[in-house]
Amino acid sequence: MATGKSAKNGKRPGGASSGGNTAAVCYRLAKPVAEELGLALWDVRFVKEGATWFLRIFIDREDGDVSIDDCVAMSRRMDKLLDEADPVPQSYCLEVSSPGMERELTRPEHFALCEGWPVILRLIRPLEDGTREIAGILDGYEGGAVRITTEDGQARTFLKKETSSVRLMDDELWDDDNEGETENE
Repeated sequence: MATGKSAKNGKRPGGASSGGNTAAVCYRLAKPVAEELGLALWDVRFVKEGATWFLRIFIDREDGDVSIDDCVAMSRRMDKLLDEADPVPQSYCLEVSSPGMERELTRPEHFALCEGWPVILRLIRPLEDGTREIAGILDGYEGGAVRITTEDGQARTFLKKETSSVRLMDDELWDDDNEGETENE
């Protein structure tokens, strides 16, 4: 669903220029809407792909899978709210979806919620041996550092800023590598 308006002077009341970056402002707007709909707001991202800007809202449901109806309801409510608040300084496409099974962990609460689950860390720069991806069980997140136990049982810590992403790993892939043993079963 496309929405958005062009800013004439780049500064609007309540816009990104007055309360943080666009994604943060839109997160604050979306959180109560998600809660009213019985959803959990996972994340909001404002990204440019090619010539097009996308405002992506990721919703989750504690009691089951996110349905297309959930996405439509959130999209309709946000479309109206975004038109009224006008926090985005340029044209964009609004997308509402589930974060998926292999969701990216970006916020401290994501790490807390997913402790004990298998993850894959993708590093910005490879380690000395050339390794760029490391799989392990998430042990925690504190002070900007991600702690995992790798497949060989080694405890490792990486600064979040050294990673390009930390994603949940499909349990079946972890099970194949570790003979069916996970902490979250």
